Amino acid sequence: METFNIFKDLALVIFAAELFGLLSKKCKAPQVVGQIIAGLLIGPAVLNLVGSSDFLNQMAEIGVVLLMFSAGLETDLRELIKTGPLALLVACAGVLVPLVGGSLLAGFFMYGGLPEIGSAEFFRALFIGTIMTATSVTITVQTLRELGKLKGKIGTLILSAAIIDDVIGIIVLTFVISLSGGENSANNSIGKVLIQILLFFVVVIGAGILVYKLFKLLDKRYPHRRRIPIFGLAFAMILSFCAEEFFGIADITGAYAAGIILSSLKDSDYVAQKMDISSYMIFGPIFFVNIGLKTSFDDMTSELLIFSILFVIVALVTKIIGCGIVARLAKNSWKDSLKVGVGMMTRGEVALIVASKGLSAGLMDQKYFVAVILLIICSSITTPIIMKLLYRNETEVTAVS
Repeated sequence: METFNIFKDLALVIFAAELFGLLSKKCKAPQVVGQIIAGLLIGPAVLNLVGSSDFLNQMAEIGVVLLMFSAGLETDLRELIKTGPLALLVACAGVLVPLVGGSLLAGFFMYGGLPEIGSAEFFRALFIGTIMTATSVTITVQTLRELGKLKGKIGTLILSAAIIDDVIGIIVLTFVISLSGGENSANNSIGKVLIQILLFFVVVIGAGILVYKLFKLLDKRYPHRRRIPIFGLAFAMILSFCAEEFFGIADITGAYAAGIILSSLKDSDYVAQKMDISSYMIFGPIFFVNIGLKTSFDDMTSELLIFSILFVIVALVTKIIGCGIVARLAKNSWKDSLKVGVGMMTRGEVALIVASKGLSAGLMDQKYFVAVILLIICSSITTPIIMKLLYRNETEVTAVS
């Protein structure tokens, strides 16, 4: 009879995810916030109706791959290239400053000072900073769209920088997990990790060109046919496997790369639409609810609460400082620079994915998920409010130069 419990668990997870996702949307917050709260409520933290299991963990892992594959499909390579050096500089600052700030916070709070470089403590502290590097493109885009500023100069800069930010963040995640030894906890040399990452991208670029040409022929011969999304999904899965198995790189990096390779297809939107059906219906909700299921307040102490609050403050402030200062150095006004910083401070799906990978790699204790969830909720709620205040009394949409 225990085998059939998975159907009960799935029913509760999917129903709760949809219900609280809709409630969250009604409250003008991202649906992901509601789905995480759903996991907290039906999980061990509150009602204990569903517990995290190997089955749900495996389903959630598929959800991660689908989310990152979809993110890659939605990446506009041409727009990414056209944005120029400013968006790249903003993105680099948006990764570097939170990375350093988060690592310092974790080092001093957890270990009373900076851990020895190369030690297990060093990588655990570095990983806390890595979580802070992600920016939620979805939340930022939705906020700017509602304000009618998405196609303005600052809106375009924020969007482009946010996309590049996620690419750099995934590379940083790959580097940290590989260098720390990942799930095997065996340290690798910096040179070996760099070679692995370099080889991976060389193989991906080489194979990607061939795969893209093949998909382009399929797309031309069989437009809007389901076989293209099916083959695309298979490609994402095999690239995810190869990334982990042969290069020691996180599977989500492979999935993201597969999405980028296929993002220039004429039918890329059609492929993304078909991926969204599986992701939206089952795998995505399971991933986000499973985060809540893994979260428990049993270990909550005054020390952990203080760390969580500091984690949120550092994560928000370092994004504003890093991105805002670069925007200001590019001769934008202080107000516009602040818009860039605030627009980049939202965290969402990618932060959860990064934290989840760190947990499975042994780089983060489960109790620190509370801090990550608090960051997502706080940034998702405060960013639209602050952005609306900054754009108040501005009626004209600035044209992109």
